[in-house]
Amino acid sequence: MTDASTHIQRPAPPPMAIIGNSTIAALIDQKARILWTCWPRIDGDPLFSALVGGPDPQRGFLSVELEGMTASTQSYERNTAILITVMTAADGSAIRVTDFAPRFKQYDRIFRPPMILRRIEPIAGTPRVRVKMRPTMAYGRHDGRPIPGSNHIRYVSEAGAVRLTSDIPVAYLSSEAQFVVTRPMTMIIHADETFPNSIEDVWFAFLRSTRQYWLDWVRYLSIPYEWQDAVIRAAVTLKMCSCEETGAIVAALTTSIPEAPGTGRNWDYRFCWLRDAYFTVHALNKLGATLTMERFLDYMRSVIATEKGPYLKPVYAIVPEHSLHEWISESLTGFDGDGPVRIGNAAAEQIQHDVTGSMILAASQMFYDHRLPKLGDAALFHELEALGETAAAMAFEPDAGIWEYRGRQSVHTHSAAMCFAACDRLAKIAERLELRVRQDYWQAHAERIRAAILERSWNEAEGFFAASFDGSGADASTLLLHELGVVEASDPRFVRTVEALQKRLTRQGYLLRYDERDDFGTPSTSFTICTFWLADALYAIGRVEEAREIFEALLARRNHVGILSEDIDPETGDLWGNFPQTYSMVGIIVTAMRLSRDWIH
Repeated sequence: MTDASTHIQRPAPPPMAIIGNSTIAALIDQKARILWTCWPRIDGDPLFSALVGGPDPQRGFLSVELEGMTASTQSYERNTAILITVMTAADGSAIRVTDFAPRFKQYDRIFRPPMILRRIEPIAGTPRVRVKMRPTMAYGRHDGRPIPGSNHIRYVSEAGAVRLTSDIPVAYLSSEAQFVVTRPMTMIIHADETFPNSIEDVWFAFLRSTRQYWLDWVRYLSIPYEWQDAVIRAAVTLKMCSCEETGAIVAALTTSIPEAPGTGRNWDYRFCWLRDAYFTVHALNKLGATLTMERFLDYMRSVIATEKGPYLKPVYAIVPEHSLHEWISESLTGFDGDGPVRIGNAAAEQIQHDVTGSMILAASQMFYDHRLPKLGDAALFHELEALGETAAAMAFEPDAGIWEYRGRQSVHTHSAAMCFAACDRLAKIAERLELRVRQDYWQAHAERIRAAILERSWNEAEGFFAASFDGSGADASTLLLHELGVVEASDPRFVRTVEALQKRLTRQGYLLRYDERDDFGTPSTSFTICTFWLADALYAIGRVEEAREIFEALLARRNHVGILSEDIDPETGDLWGNFPQTYSMVGIIVTAMRLSRDWIH
């Protein structure tokens, strides 16, 4: 293990772009190598697993190797999830690789199959390429054995099968032989079943329809005047982190990319944290993309209906009943060999009392937003009241907290604040529904919890609201107290908290979650959303220009296509942790909306 005083130097994860369709997603590096794809869903078995396959993985990828390649550029088609990689060789020859996952409206529903389409086109000279498709199955335990057909190759193991259909000669693909790209060539990765259509026709039809879907989706976003491209890319990325089938929203698309090298802080984020999902819903709602909220509310109701325990878990699988039992893959050695590679997440076994607040906050817009086809009613309110009763009862009970400590419990300030928010929002909803008795009931609970937070979390000696009741630890989550309504931003105690946390938790301009030792030592990387929270808090207390400077510095840390991971190394600026992190992309949207100058007329 390591801590902040022992900085291990290792190569950071490669810059990657994402394609997806809210069923599957793929991570693609600047050499057009697909390094990560779970199949047949974003929480499934990684068909391409090279990202966590060791220092020099020879399996678990799909690559297009251009002979003599010296340079590459990578970008998205504007306002879409269609990715373009251009590779150039020393002799001047060049190819363009286009990747996307189909998503468009068909027969009054969204067509979003587990499918990846890739096209290789010559754009200069006589490019020579070698295509290698080496899928893995059962979390790296098996390789897909190629079985060539007429225009396809089946990749089969005892764990399953997948099919590659292509107009590239199968002889070249099956033998990984070099060939000259003399014309556009298409590859389609899909379920192991006959592909009944023309490859060329499917390519053009799916590309055209997918492009139009994303352009239409972006067209109706309510974006800020400034930082528009950053916000649009963040929104499209968040959309790709949702599983539309059930309404779940995953925290990230990967597992076990270390928060920092050599720390063991490797977690599986391909699941739905109710807290993270609320933040995502909140961000997309600000942009007017409310359908994600409606689908998440359906998911939330399934969670409530299927939960057999006394409390809601903080995290659930995309299918809520599925187990998140945590285990370690022995066949995948980790990014650059920095394991372990964890599958599942033991956080599902923790008690985190902020969960009920997250769910009520996520649902509350249903009672106010008249754009929605169906507004929240008394029946939904009474469903939420059951969650509120849990919040009222557990506000002052110890839990693992927002940062999911595995070795200790406390009465965490943030958890209590979310319990306050649960009761406070229920009171406001009851007022909206003209349920005066229920309004008074929930307001009384909210004021009781709020009074205790202000009394027991304030640490006069340190000059901030502490991480826990009667504690002295600094915690970035207390920067949210004014947003949740616990305290006014103008309150001198909140102003002192912002100033104290900025001083105590900042490392080279980036904010740590906390600075105390945990189960794995002392954190050495900045959890990216925390620095966004700092910018928001500085704005709230009137330090607007400083907030803008911090925000601009965060935007500068985005990778080449505008995406952020979970963590930033303050010393190097490298991106670490699971990718893309929905928290981080949410930060771009929320802070941009807050800091942007008004539209110029």
